[in-house]
Amino acid sequence: LYEGAIKFLKLTKASIDEKNIEKANNYLCRAQDIISELMVTLNMDIEISKNLYSLYEYMNYTLVQANIRKDKKMVDEVLNMLIELKDTWEKIAN
Repeated sequence: LYEGAIKFLKLTKASIDEKNIEKANNYLCRAQDIISELMVTLNMDIEISKNLYSLYEYMNYTLVQANIRKDKKMVDEVLNMLIELKDTWEKIAN
């Protein structure tokens, strides 16, 4: 899921550069769908899940704002968080 969201956010940035608002909106919505899926699959009995939920909620809000404004800096903020989380989970798995 992280890889998919990262891919869609990179495509969003390219679409914003191309001034293709429709594509940017579509890619942002797809990334938001992935983040929503990450939120609903958390086991809230585990303490870290509450922290992750808050982080995903922030990401989702930021992407909504990025979509309204077509703001690449906001997209980058979430993109960097997702890359960092993905890398962290990969290290834990190894």
